[in-house]
Amino acid sequence: MGEASVSGSRTSNSSLVRSNSFREEDNFHRQTSFGGNGSRNTSPLSRMGSRNTSPSRQKSIKTKPRGLDEETVATFSKIVQPDIQMEDNIWAMLPEDLLNEILARIPPFMIFRLRSVCKRWNSILQDNSFLKFHSQVPSHGPCLLTYWKNSQTPQCSVFSLPLKQWFRIPFTFLPQWAFWLVGSSGGLVCFSGLDGLAFKTLVCNPLTQTWRTLPSMHFNQQRQLIMVVDRKNRSFKVIATSDIYGDKSLPTEVYDSKLNKWLLHQTMPAVNLCSSKMAFCDSRLYLETLSPLGLMMYRLDTGHWEHIPAKFPRSLLDGYLVAGTHKRLFLVGRIGLYSTLQSMRIWELDHAKFVWVEVSRMPPRYFRALLRLSAERFECFGQDNLICFTSWNQGKGLLYDVDKKVWSWIAGCALQSYNSQVCFYEPRFDAMIY
Repeated sequence: MGEASVSGSRTSNSSLVRSNSFREEDNFHRQTSFGGNGSRNTSPLSRMGSRNTSPSRQKSIKTKPRGLDEETVATFSKIVQPDIQMEDNIWAMLPEDLLNEILARIPPFMIFRLRSVCKRWNSILQDNSFLKFHSQVPSHGPCLLTYWKNSQTPQCSVFSLPLKQWFRIPFTFLPQWAFWLVGSSGGLVCFSGLDGLAFKTLVCNPLTQTWRTLPSMHFNQQRQLIMVVDRKNRSFKVIATSDIYGDKSLPTEVYDSKLNKWLLHQTMPAVNLCSSKMAFCDSRLYLETLSPLGLMMYRLDTGHWEHIPAKFPRSLLDGYLVAGTHKRLFLVGRIGLYSTLQSMRIWELDHAKFVWVEVSRMPPRYFRALLRLSAERFECFGQDNLICFTSWNQGKGLLYDVDKKVWSWIAGCALQSYNSQVCFYEPRFDAMIY
C-alpha cells in the first residue's frame, strides 16, 4: 500500500489524508495500467472539490515497489492533462524512417494489435527498416514462456514481466515430434523430440512463426542440449553434452548456425552427474557432479572439459545451477533433512576460491506457499540476475530479483498443467533462425 507523509497535528486529519491518498494512488494506477481507456481527465485537482490544498498538504505519495514495479511518484499539486488526440494526417506526414523507429520501441506484443490499423502497418514485420531499428533498441524485458501439449495440441503462454500480462501465442506451426522445450536465448526457442526413432532438434521464433529443423547429429541419441545466441554475429549454437540417461559416453557436439553443421569436440570425462540441468555463463557450460564432487565446465572456445572442485553446501537436497550477468553463477536448492527445518537458499560461486557463498534465503512464508510438502518437486531457472521458481503441484510461480533482493509472486500464473515446461524468453522480431 502507498504511504502518505502529511504534516498535521490532529489524528483525524492525518487519517483523512491517508485515506484520500490511497484513493489517489488507486486512480493513478488505473489510469496508467495496460489497456486503460486514457480519455478521462484524471487530474487529482478535478476530484478534490473544496478540500484544503495548501502547500503543507501538497506532499508526495510513494508506492512501495511491488515485485519488479518501479517506484511511482504522484503529487497533489501536479495536474495530469487528458490525452491529446493526434490528427490522422499528422501520422500520415511522418517520414517512414521516423515512424519505423517509433514502432520499433513499442513492446513486441503490442505490435500485433497495431497491425490492424492499416495495410502499411500490417506489413511492418517484413520491413527491413523496422527490423533494423528494432534490433538497435534495448530489450522489451524478460518474459516467461510456458509450453505444454493439451490433447496433442501445442499450447504456449507468455507472461510479460514489464507489462504484467499473459499473452497466448499459437504454436500449431511446430511439428508433432517437437515435445521437449530445450530453452530460449536471444528471441529464439529450441525444441527437441523423437520423430519415430530419430532424435531431432529445431529452432523457432514464436513471434514470426518461423522454424527449421537442424541437421542430424553424428550420434542418434537423446542428448542434454542447451542453446546460445550471439546477437552481434547474428548466429547461434546448440551444445549437445552427454546421453540424457547417462548410459553412453558420447563426444560433445556443437551445432554452428554459420556452418550449418554439428562439430565433434572432446568427450566429457566419466562423471556421476547429480542433475541434468545446465547453466551457460561467460562462454562456459557448467554441470553438477557427485563423483568427482563439484562442477564440470566446458569451454566453448576451446572445446575442452575441466573439473572445478567446488564442494556443495551441507544437507543440500536438490540444487539448480543458474547463470547470471557479469560472469555470476548461482546455486539454488533446498537445505534440511526434515520438512520443518527445510529452507530454500541461493549461493554464488567464488571463482577465485571455488567456494559457494550464500547470498539470500527464501522467506518462510513464500517457501511454505510454494512447496507445501517436503518432497514436492520444483523447477528453477534464471536470466539476467532474475531467478524463477515454479511448483509442479501448486501451479505457482515465484520470482526473485538478485540485485534488488525482492521476492514477488507471478500474477495470474498459468502453470496449471502438470507437464508444463517453462523458461525465460526475450521476444524479438529480428531473431533469425538461419
